Amino acid sequence: MKCQLTITRKPSYLHIIVTGRNSVENVVEYFEEIHRECEARNCFRILIEERLDGPRLGMLDVFQIVEDESKNARGVFREIAYVDVNATTDLMKFAEDVAVNRSLPLAVFLTVAQAEKWMMNENQEGTKPADSVQEEKTPE
Repeated sequence: MKCQLTITRKPSYLHIIVTGRNSVENVVEYFEEIHRECEARNCFRILIEERLDGPRLGMLDVFQIVEDESKNARGVFREIAYVDVNATTDLMKFAEDVAVNRSLPLAVFLTVAQAEKWMMNENQEGTKPADSVQEEKTPE
């Protein structure tokens, strides 16, 4: 694997730090590895802290990765908090929208501290994370 996973078991979730080069292949590979690690540890609440180096992926690549991962992970994960320390907010909001629209319980955060706070809330299922990148829209 061209990416390195550092996994820390927290009381109710896994904190996974991903390092390495940013590429479509590496992102797909690390998602597969995360899936295997969660199965092996029987833990399906995860915080992914992505710290990949290199140019950011394009919108089409992000869409395809999220589309494919949503199919592979549907019904497996209870919650996924996701922080990409190098990404732009708009692209991550787009990734979150694609995932949620495909029934993948993903919430994107700007910081690890915000994601950890959300993960510590045991009763959040079915609610929007208050500290995520999501913007509340007011009805017109």
